[in-house]
Amino acid sequence: MNHQSVLIIDFGGQYNQLIARRVRECNVYCELKPYTITLEEIKAFDPIGIIFTGGPRSVYDPSAPHVDPAIFDLGVPILGICYGCQLMAYTLGGSVTAAQADTAREYGKTHTYFNTDCKLFKGLPTESVTWMSHGDYMERIPDSFRLAAHSDGCPTAAICDEEKGFYGVQFHPEVNHTEYGQQMLRNFLYEICHANGDWTMGDYMRSSITAIREKVGDGKVLLALSGGVDSSVAAALLAEAVGSQLTCVFVDHGLMRLNEGDEVEAAFAKWPIRFIRVDAEQRFLSKLAGVSEPERKRKIIGEEFIRVFEEEAKKIGQVDYLVQGTIYPDVVESGTGDAAVIKSHHNVGGLPDYVDFKEILEPLRLLFKDEVRQLGRELKLPEYLVMRQPFPGPGLAIRVLGDVTKEKLDTLRQADFIFRDEIAKAHLEGTMNQYFAVLTNMRSVGVMGDGRTYDYTLALRSVTTTDFMTADWARIPYDVLDAISVRIVNEVSGINRIVYDITSKPPATIEWE
Repeated sequence: MNHQSVLIIDFGGQYNQLIARRVRECNVYCELKPYTITLEEIKAFDPIGIIFTGGPRSVYDPSAPHVDPAIFDLGVPILGICYGCQLMAYTLGGSVTAAQADTAREYGKTHTYFNTDCKLFKGLPTESVTWMSHGDYMERIPDSFRLAAHSDGCPTAAICDEEKGFYGVQFHPEVNHTEYGQQMLRNFLYEICHANGDWTMGDYMRSSITAIREKVGDGKVLLALSGGVDSSVAAALLAEAVGSQLTCVFVDHGLMRLNEGDEVEAAFAKWPIRFIRVDAEQRFLSKLAGVSEPERKRKIIGEEFIRVFEEEAKKIGQVDYLVQGTIYPDVVESGTGDAAVIKSHHNVGGLPDYVDFKEILEPLRLLFKDEVRQLGRELKLPEYLVMRQPFPGPGLAIRVLGDVTKEKLDTLRQADFIFRDEIAKAHLEGTMNQYFAVLTNMRSVGVMGDGRTYDYTLALRSVTTTDFMTADWARIPYDVLDAISVRIVNEVSGINRIVYDITSKPPATIEWE
């Protein structure tokens, strides 16, 4: 897959994956690499442009991350963002210092003024709002640079050396709070790097299918299908590429949402693959009986999933390729050592120890989640699968607080379905990133008809977020909450009280367990 590529060099900032997503949204392929990348590796990558990310350090600190100064002699356009901007200025002879006055230290939304004769700001208003987050500032810029933007508190909000193709911004164009940030990034890509926009999911799908066919030949392929977006899109891509050579094992552990198991099976009926649906509900419930501690639940479900998959794989015999639904954020995070833990159940961590195979295929490892969804659409997967809500590996077991029983799961399934149904009827799906119901283990007194009840409290949770690292609670209109509450207490037995979680992350997590 030969695409024009942009290299994003990571200095540890909190928005670095967001920069890569924004570049991809402009139909330009990019990869995020650590600042330790060598000059030879950069040359081998052959980028049409380079972006330096933000970071938490001060460039004048002797232990702060730097790059080989020879990067500025490659003849490749470079955009520095926040720390990246200061690093560029510092390396090329400017001066960066800690802000001595509050006016030079900026955080949050900042009114900024632009010189629109600079290519980076071509076609934009001469003033707008940007998102600042810096305690250092460029006291003196390199001799070959000129000022391209300023704010009331910072005279060096953007700099440029247009002859060499070097640009720096003190603010963060990748975040939504910067009003014209995406257009600035687009200007860098198209006006400065001369991108041709050759990164599309249609092209990726066609080239991936060809590459998979060449790789697999007449080999056998095995995939553990969880029913989530990543594994479903990976399965569809492999099904399109190798058809009957693919075996999908769908472990139905009885912990999914209402009708999801049937929906997953129906979605793959059009391909001539071998689809094995394992009814393991009783097996999982028996293992979970009496267990209320969340981490024990997770461990039991993860281990049992592997055991079930192992048993089915042994029945199949020798396979040549095992498919995993690894996506690009997992690859990026793997450098921290966290990704393997985070994705251990989703990506069936540990299966290579139990399944006899030759090689792992990770057909989505270059894609962000929004790109995975778009690829799913290109593969004609149904929208209910493509836009499936994020779902924890242990399923509803960690949305039933306390011990897990089939009765509680069925109660939660019905209530959760009503919640999602009313959100859909109100056309609010696009206003929130995740929403679900939690069956608490708290019971309280209620009155229904002429009788006294002592039933469970159901909690509703809905959040908005860009990265799931932080999240704010969604402001669902009162009339919609009222409709949800009325339906649940009338249609679902065992629930007599509804509460809505209005806690952000942090201090809370998105899930309750």
